Amino acid sequence: MTNQTMKEALKQGVAELARSLARKDFSSVELTQAYLDRIGQHNTELNAYVTVTNEQALAQAAAADKARTAGTAATYAGIPFAHKDIFCTTGVRTACGSRMLDNFISPYNATVVEKMSNAGMVMLGKTNMDEFAMGSSNETSWYGPVRNPWNRTLVPGGSSGGSAAAVAAHLCPAATATDTGGSIRQPASFCGLTGIKPTYGRVSRWGMIAFASSLDQAGVLTRSAEDAAILMQMMSGFDPKDSTSVDLPVPDYLATLDQPLKGLRIGLPKQHFAAGLNPEVEKQIRAALSEFEKQGAILKEVSLDNSHLSVSAYYVIAPAEASANLSRYDGVRFGYRCDKPVDLEDLYKRSRAEGFGAEVKRRIMVGTYALSAGYYDAYYIKAQKVRRLIKDDFERAFKEVDVIMGPTSPHTAFPLGSKTKDPVTMYLEDIYTIAVNLAGLPGLSVPAGLINGLPIGLQIVGRDFSEAQLLNLAHRFQQATDWHTRTPGVDGSN
Repeated sequence: MTNQTMKEALKQGVAELARSLARKDFSSVELTQAYLDRIGQHNTELNAYVTVTNEQALAQAAAADKARTAGTAATYAGIPFAHKDIFCTTGVRTACGSRMLDNFISPYNATVVEKMSNAGMVMLGKTNMDEFAMGSSNETSWYGPVRNPWNRTLVPGGSSGGSAAAVAAHLCPAATATDTGGSIRQPASFCGLTGIKPTYGRVSRWGMIAFASSLDQAGVLTRSAEDAAILMQMMSGFDPKDSTSVDLPVPDYLATLDQPLKGLRIGLPKQHFAAGLNPEVEKQIRAALSEFEKQGAILKEVSLDNSHLSVSAYYVIAPAEASANLSRYDGVRFGYRCDKPVDLEDLYKRSRAEGFGAEVKRRIMVGTYALSAGYYDAYYIKAQKVRRLIKDDFERAFKEVDVIMGPTSPHTAFPLGSKTKDPVTMYLEDIYTIAVNLAGLPGLSVPAGLINGLPIGLQIVGRDFSEAQLLNLAHRFQQATDWHTRTPGVDGSN
């Protein structure tokens, strides 16, 4: 195997790598070592990984090569990838971007981890993230901010910014991620990737550290819709260990990728093409939509009347659930514990004060306030009623159209540090994505253009459990365009 062969291999996605491994162009060990070498060269500048599992990855790769020689390997065995550091991994630190869990070594695998391991995939390591998935820029991590491979002075988006940066910079061909209010789709938009958040309940949350339990959902960040379909096939399905997992059959996502689009009705929410949207972003999104028209789709304006309330409702519901979920981190059972507490109250106070970062503390305080006596009805219950109205908006729209499309984010990636002192401005980053989580719907972001050398994403939203349709639409778009092939370059430069 030549250096040029491996250099080309690092540009390949999951589907291409599976074909290369089957042809024996190189071994899984060779491929894994090349990725580990590249991580060693570039991770310091990007801060995409917080843990690199060198020995474990090479052992998994060797096992995959052995199985392939014996003819017993699964189709995608031996392909490297990365896990967002929110998924529990046996014997490997799972810190969730927080000092609170910096010393936590998980004794078990999350269901998603187990499924991908059973498929023979090779875990290169754990990617950086906003602390407890709370953030839109990957700047709240205890391990420092992640930098966008397209421009190191910009954010990669959050909270799955580490996964996005790793895939965009060719530090892995794909990565798992989670989305509570846009944390897969927004980084996908900022880093020029395909990112899918499935329907709530499609993928098990067991072993995925909770932020807001009624909103969190696992998904993937990849270069193409085909790759996303492959990983979604592995991850999806009923899990009896997760009480929110839905017992429905999982369709063959790859089988429907090439379905024609003639007659498809695409809804354009007028609220997503209004004030606040960068004109250049709108121009690129309109151009992307015209590609669907060329394939026979029909565009129609729809209205999501309560979408302007989504951010307000989200920032009551999500912090309320976070305050409950994070109450377990008390310095007693596991995680960070302060030095020399004088009594139990001091242990609780200082362990939580020292273990949590500013954004996590802010959301705990907001959530606790919203759930407190005298305010529960005024804030939390009212936010849940608004959530129902938002869901109703989507249901009405889907009586007229098959899918909804629009910009994933109102602009391209913004500079590091530019919004950290203004939480409200930061919260508005997810203005087009949050409603999808509140409604529990599947959403996907696909690369749709470049503005001044920076990528933007087109968001596609579908009915409950319509992941196959979203992947089909993204794939057909990628067959007609090459935006998903544009990357910062395997050498790390534009």
